[in-house]
Amino acid sequence: MAALRSVGSQRTRMAVPYLIWALIFIIVPIVLILYYSLTVENDSGVIAFSWSNYARAFQPTYLLVMWRSVLLALISTVICVLTGYPIAYIMASKEYSSKGFLLFLFLVPMWMNFLLRTYSWIAILENNGIINTFLKAIGLPALKLLYVDQAVVLGMVYNFLPFMILPIYTVLSKMDQNLIEAAQDLGANNRNVFLKLIFPLSMPGVISGVTMVFMPAVTTFIISDLLGGGQYMLIGNLIEQQFLLVNDWHFGSAVSVILMAMVIISVGIFSMVDKDSEGGALF
Repeated sequence: MAALRSVGSQRTRMAVPYLIWALIFIIVPIVLILYYSLTVENDSGVIAFSWSNYARAFQPTYLLVMWRSVLLALISTVICVLTGYPIAYIMASKEYSSKGFLLFLFLVPMWMNFLLRTYSWIAILENNGIINTFLKAIGLPALKLLYVDQAVVLGMVYNFLPFMILPIYTVLSKMDQNLIEAAQDLGANNRNVFLKLIFPLSMPGVISGVTMVFMPAVTTFIISDLLGGGQYMLIGNLIEQQFLLVNDWHFGSAVSVILMAMVIISVGIFSMVDKDSEGGALF
């Protein structure tokens, strides 16, 4: 018993630095955001508790911003799933010999600064960019590729696609090949093997990828600032504007709390789907 108490005491001491870190950089900021979101300041500088910031956040104008943020994030996530799963599947197949090189190609952009990666698309999509220069050279009219919703979605997919591929690839590469061989020996064709065995077993990787893509996509503001030209305000842009330009920390905090609630609800839904998908039926 003394040894167990000693081990428990040692673990508690080891956890102290993390608890201090969490207190300073997680708990205290959240408490401050909650405080600002529940208070208002009048012209005389008097601060009073009020729900008015939340009531204002649910006005039609701001609801439209939230809806646009969620919609673009969902579109980007779906595209990442449809694009990333086949790539991860090919990389994980034992017949593909260049998986290391392909994985390297997807990891290289992640070594660059996020802002620099996004800036590079401006040179590609702008009116005198690479694509429109090529179109003009072959006699075709230039296209409006920048400062539209499609450009924002493209930026999200480009920046967050590796976060979809890597979890799916990790799950697929660790999958027991004996299960696939057993299913084939029992008469299952390639379609049934994929739909009833491989895909259900890879769902934890898919859910992890969806979470890792949807969360930053719904909160981003750099991509919409640069590729959307500030014309397409997302919820991240709204929060940035309230804190840095309007200097209305109270309303910005209320929107931040709403965004945190959206993220927590999304994570909960994804976790429920992940739990329900475990151990799917084979045939």
